[in-house]
Amino acid sequence: MEIKSLGKTNFETIFKAYSKAFSDYDIQQNANELKTMWKRRGFNPDLSFAAFEGEEIVAFTFNGIGNFNGIKMAYDTGTGTLKEYRGQGLATNILTHSIPYLKQANINYYLLEVLQHNAKAVSIYRKLGFEVTRELNYFVWKNEELKNEIKNTNGLFLIEPIDIKKYNFIADFWDFYPSWQNSFESIQRASDDFINLGAFIDKRLVGYCVFEPYSGDITQIAVDKAHRRKGIASLLLHEVSKLNKHTKTKLVNTDTTCGSIVDFLKAKNIEITGKQFEMIKKI
Repeated sequence: MEIKSLGKTNFETIFKAYSKAFSDYDIQQNANELKTMWKRRGFNPDLSFAAFEGEEIVAFTFNGIGNFNGIKMAYDTGTGTLKEYRGQGLATNILTHSIPYLKQANINYYLLEVLQHNAKAVSIYRKLGFEVTRELNYFVWKNEELKNEIKNTNGLFLIEPIDIKKYNFIADFWDFYPSWQNSFESIQRASDDFINLGAFIDKRLVGYCVFEPYSGDITQIAVDKAHRRKGIASLLLHEVSKLNKHTKTKLVNTDTTCGSIVDFLKAKNIEITGKQFEMIKKI
């Protein structure tokens, strides 16, 4: 068995291993969705590594490279091991193998998210020196499960496409900063894949949503604190539902301290699907 970079490995070989490794996970992705995810998360094949048994990948870590809150970091955009090779410490070996290459690329921090119920993975990351920075909720629902009653606003709000780059104040709407995959940098990497909607009152932006229609992923949604509880988020969600090309909708990595999103979705028949830890390691 050999650990080496994925820089010269073809996509078909990688996708075959990815599909096998995540066959028992809640969220499945096809080839196009994986490519879209890679683009959005800054996937760098030269700085991503896998354990090979002959020509077959049996375990891997896909690394994204970029800036997060102004700091250059590596981001684990997918770590997996084929079922028959689990329990051999391959994920640990791959990560340990990758560290010198990341440091050589002037990267001093490694960021990841891990499902909280995956106690084994959490334990491994802790032993490797990763520390929890925050806890995150994720929501996944079938489109028909959403109960989204729209208030009569008498045409007060206008919903229309926007260029989010033109609104440098929208971070003021946030209750928490977005995770790596939901950050502005990630959105800009794959800007053609997103629909950006704004809610306006008298030509003033008071809410917005960034949405990826082919994956059903709501990347960002926020409303000006001075204009909440007026049905703006519900209107944005209504438009998203009409534009969604996927059978499900996902809202991933909302900070657990943000009770407003939990309450908002609960009122629409959507409960928390699961929780993740965001973890970081100085390398």
